[in-house]
Amino acid sequence: MIHDSLVDVGDVQIAVRDFGGDAPPLLLLHGAGGNLAQMTTLARALRPHHRVVTIDLRGHGRSADGPWTWDAALGDLAAVCVQLELERPAVVGHSLGGMLAALWGARHPESAGVVSLDGNPPPTRVEQLPGLDPAKAEAELERLTGVFDMMEAAAGQTVEAAELADLVERQRMAARDMGANEKVWIEGFRRNLVHGRDGQTTFRPSFRTVTELRTLMNELDLTPVYAGTSCPALLVLATRDLPEQEPFADLYAAHRRHLLAQAQAAPHLRHLQLADASHAMVVEQPTLLASLITDFLTEHR
Repeated sequence: MIHDSLVDVGDVQIAVRDFGGDAPPLLLLHGAGGNLAQMTTLARALRPHHRVVTIDLRGHGRSADGPWTWDAALGDLAAVCVQLELERPAVVGHSLGGMLAALWGARHPESAGVVSLDGNPPPTRVEQLPGLDPAKAEAELERLTGVFDMMEAAAGQTVEAAELADLVERQRMAARDMGANEKVWIEGFRRNLVHGRDGQTTFRPSFRTVTELRTLMNELDLTPVYAGTSCPALLVLATRDLPEQEPFADLYAAHRRHLLAQAQAAPHLRHLQLADASHAMVVEQPTLLASLITDFLTEHR
């Protein structure tokens, strides 16, 4: 039976959804700006072989706001494991969640395994764009920074109640375009909304959370993290662009070359490039991902 609850981790409460069962435990983590509902389809596909627990990371969904640091987020995961009595859980994450999974693996050699689903910091330096002319790389990074600046400025925006119906309908259309489960998609959208008594609705995460996360991800170097990981670790890489990444096709193609080389240089990290998968692979190919994750973790039990 699926059970939703709040776990007190000290300074914040963390919302969790336990899919139940007595199979080996698996923590499933969403990306920045998301929430646990967005992982539901993948969680269901994993459920036959794992006791899946999804989490709203701090500042997302139904979890409380709190300062964002890697230590704080990893502490949240540890507290959830203690509260739910999850012994040596595997940790699987998408995007930001994948970065947390990698960091968890480096700190927990006893872990049953960690899997990162395209959990990579964004490109911020020319040397992360091999094969791209340095002058063009500089210009493209500056242009990309401008896009991220606009996204950050829009974080935590407030909308009037009258606008919500139109926004929900747009989300329904987006779900249909992606071939996603519409009910799950809308739950994920609504879960990041905070309705005020003044009739206004605010989107989560907040501007502060987005700013903190952006700084953390921009400064994260996973090379030493991979080098220091001894538990089973798998990195699944995207192989094509999202529609919004297509104006930066050359930049992202170069960055994928960098990520592949980084993975190949990590002695204890297994990696694979998922065919016809974008950064939205969790929506695009949940059944295949569940099979890959289960096979990898079963192999190392």
